[in-house]
Amino acid sequence: MTFKTNLLRSALFAAAAAVALIPAARADDHMIVKESARSVSETIDTLQAALEEKGISIVGRVDHQASAMKAGLELPPTMLLIFGNPKLGTPLMQTNRRIGIDLPMKALAWEADGKVYLAYTDPRELKDRHDIDGQDEIFDKMSKALGAFTDKATAK
Repeated sequence: MTFKTNLLRSALFAAAAAVALIPAARADDHMIVKESARSVSETIDTLQAALEEKGISIVGRVDHQASAMKAGLELPPTMLLIFGNPKLGTPLMQTNRRIGIDLPMKALAWEADGKVYLAYTDPRELKDRHDIDGQDEIFDKMSKALGAFTDKATAK
């Protein structure tokens, strides 16, 4: 093997090792994961308040830890927030109704190894997943807004 080949293999191995260290998010799952400076419930509360302030509907909130406890099982704090804006989602569903499996949007906060994380699917990923053309403006708007909302929710 040449020096160049060894160098390339080393770089690829280092990149793969770095990706393996990303908590609970694989490189191929198209999720955006942010570390939060808040607790799980504070992260979800802050995200919910930011969404509601902009008129985005909260569809539901799931406390997975509480559900696990009811089943006699243990789970660290884990909460899911389900939310949406029909003015943005409906045109996407009119283009391809299958996107309804991913709408409304969801954000998951969880605690692992003493840290809290907040994750969501990048709305632009839904464009490719559901083969939707002609709605780039909506996907970009959703992605930008969700990035700002989650930045607010994860900051102290």
